[in-house]
Amino acid sequence: MVRHSSRIELSLSALKQNINFIRKKIGHETELSSVVKADAYGHGISTFVPMAEKAGVKHFSVASSYEAWEVNQVCKNESSIMIMGILYDEDLEWVIGNGIEFFVFDVSRLKGAKKVAERLGKKAVIHLEVETGGNRTGLDEAGLSSALKYLKNNSDHLQFEGFCTHFAGIESLSNQFRVAKQQKKFEEMYKQVQNSGYLPELRHTASSAAALVFPDTVMDMVRVGTAQFGMWPSPDIYNLHLQQTDKNRDAPLKRVLTWKTDVMHIKELKKDEFVGYGTSYQAPEDMKIAILPIGYSNGYPRALSNRGEVIIRGRKAPVVGLINMNVFMVDVSHIKDASVGDEVILIGRHKNHVISIRSFSEFSNAINNELVSRLPAAIPRVAVA
Repeated sequence: MVRHSSRIELSLSALKQNINFIRKKIGHETELSSVVKADAYGHGISTFVPMAEKAGVKHFSVASSYEAWEVNQVCKNESSIMIMGILYDEDLEWVIGNGIEFFVFDVSRLKGAKKVAERLGKKAVIHLEVETGGNRTGLDEAGLSSALKYLKNNSDHLQFEGFCTHFAGIESLSNQFRVAKQQKKFEEMYKQVQNSGYLPELRHTASSAAALVFPDTVMDMVRVGTAQFGMWPSPDIYNLHLQQTDKNRDAPLKRVLTWKTDVMHIKELKKDEFVGYGTSYQAPEDMKIAILPIGYSNGYPRALSNRGEVIIRGRKAPVVGLINMNVFMVDVSHIKDASVGDEVILIGRHKNHVISIRSFSEFSNAINNELVSRLPAAIPRVAVA
């Protein structure tokens, strides 16, 4: 088997710690749905889902029917899958036939699901998503009224599993006025559900940010993405956690992902020589640089040119020159024994030295989720203890 130019390791112990921490926040009666859209935020669905099941997770949320299929290939039979986004009509038969749950934000989808469910002799498992102010997807009051009537009249074929909405930026404190309006709207629309006399099994609104520091958003289920991977949704959420726990510092979430590559070449430079493309870096003195076999095509942000760092032989080495499509260079002048084949930590820890996902974000203006979700699926992922 030929090797890829980099590799990703996923820590089961870190994941278990994260899940346990989240459960302490939400309580053990609330269902935890692991959001694994975007290839499990770049962690790899095929590797991550079985790990999550080992950590006690039994429910998974995805953004499409294709992602549902990917999860279904690797999860246990007793695990549940929920589609929160795109579901093509031609996929309804597979989705309903396999008991996959799905969001409905258009009454016409109910009618199509009913026909397929009736033909298959199996109920479609429905979550009604309502519009509360995010202006993305969701039923308005009139749409909700029609949907409730249709669900009630066709309960032999349609199962009213959930009632939900999505907050528009709850991770930002500056956005709380908008989220408060959404919460109020959700409660008003749920009263409409109660008045219909036809209630769902579950209510759910909370994402990672909501579940961690806004307990009034925690209902029957939470949809947790970012936090399970060991990333805080935002500095605001981390600071709120510190305030609520009366701590100055805390590290209850552990990064699950470690990304590594290897030195492929070592080069000696003379003073005033340029490194790589263009003239963005000129050697201020005689130098030794290491060439690494990955670049922006592998998910390493070009914005880290002349700004990023890696760890080699337990020491940090700064990026010099422009990040290329499939290579970049680092200064190893201070690492005298650096040589071809040395392991390079791109994201991860070696003793006291850490390259965090957040540090990438600080330099590249990309949010944590954006960085990891862009890691190519071709990079091999492996679970480690």
